[in-house]
Amino acid sequence: MSLRFGTDGIRGDARTDRTVAAVAALGRAGAEVLGADGFVVGRDTRESGPALSTALHAGIAAAGGTSSDLGVLPTPGVALWCRDESVAGAVVSASHNPWHDNGVKFFARDGTKLSDDEQHRVQARFDELLVAGDTPVTVGPEARVVDAGPAAVGRHVDFLVGSLAGRGLAGLRVVVDTANGAATAVAAPTLERLGADIEIRHGEPDGRNINDACGSTHPESLRAAVVEQGADLGVAFDGDADRLVAVDGEGEIVDGDQIIAICALDRHRRGQLVGDAVVVTVMTNLGFRRSMAAAGITVVETPVGDRHVLEALDSRGIGLGGEQSGHVIFRDLATTGDGVLGAVQLLDVVQRSGRALADLAADAMTRLPQVLRNVRVASLPADLDTAIGPFVDAAMSRMAGRGRVLIRPSGTEPLIRVMVEAESDAEAQMEADGLVAAVEAMWGAPRS
Repeated sequence: MSLRFGTDGIRGDARTDRTVAAVAALGRAGAEVLGADGFVVGRDTRESGPALSTALHAGIAAAGGTSSDLGVLPTPGVALWCRDESVAGAVVSASHNPWHDNGVKFFARDGTKLSDDEQHRVQARFDELLVAGDTPVTVGPEARVVDAGPAAVGRHVDFLVGSLAGRGLAGLRVVVDTANGAATAVAAPTLERLGADIEIRHGEPDGRNINDACGSTHPESLRAAVVEQGADLGVAFDGDADRLVAVDGEGEIVDGDQIIAICALDRHRRGQLVGDAVVVTVMTNLGFRRSMAAAGITVVETPVGDRHVLEALDSRGIGLGGEQSGHVIFRDLATTGDGVLGAVQLLDVVQRSGRALADLAADAMTRLPQVLRNVRVASLPADLDTAIGPFVDAAMSRMAGRGRVLIRPSGTEPLIRVMVEAESDAEAQMEADGLVAAVEAMWGAPRS
């Protein structure tokens, strides 16, 4: 496992021989930096999850701490426990990655993800411990580990149901794809208690089928099921249930941009949009920005990553934000993105409006065609913006304000990501082709 902090914790292939020892050292480092008393650990449904959770508990014990095991629980459920109990925590998950990957992400005592400074401190202490190699990898008899799984699931379901303040979802027919992941613990009981008529798909995890042709990154079968069954809509989550996508009754995808737009406009009309603004990332569609401007809603833009979104929400006192990928943060309710919470809030808008999701999505924003390309490079250039600037300026001039260009380095791979939005697919493809060619000419990696 490559144990370096990325955009969302640490992640890698869990099949390597050194993984358990490394995760134990990571648990010890996290406990020493963030506070060892009452540290909690949750996980998704991956085959490697129990062993890596045990390693984390062993590391926490080595730091002199006590810990509670929350079992299989969505990432936001762990964050909720951290907030309520004022303890630090960790989630063993690789989110939307395949089953053989796994990782760890930490939460601070307030239920938020770590700051850059906290990550650096955990990383530095972990590096020291890994060299020393003296952290136990199993939980000894002296360790104090409490099984809090049932209580954690119940608390999260109560929170999700309570987010509607007594309203319900009776009469809505919903197909729910839990990705054979952590959402299997909470999605069904939540929606059933709210009165929705649901069918669960991909809700039988076996340790290796998480995200396998299902969930928010593979919604094809959900689209077909919604249409075949004549359901009102469908929702799909990723492996750790901190993001979602929706499917309308016609089988069309409703992505994070559209979900945020629908909820922002609904809250704006009811005078409940905190700050009368939303926070989104640079990847958010230009159509979203146009829609918010027309409604008088301020749009605050951040780099990619829900940590950046949360920082902007808190620093500016804004209540709603997220990413096109489906991380949606209702900051007045939660401390992090929560896929099931997002689904409940979206279904509530559908229920109260009496309108089809397809109509709500169409009214909320007109999505411009967007082309995304990844260009593999020999190494990431330090002068990317300066060198590519003239090509971007030329493309923007040709589109005459009717489109948008974003070129940025990947945070995890030797890739330069090229994004173009334009009024038509043909125009977006043409401009993307030209920009990709320019990037390849300057920095492209040799083809084998």
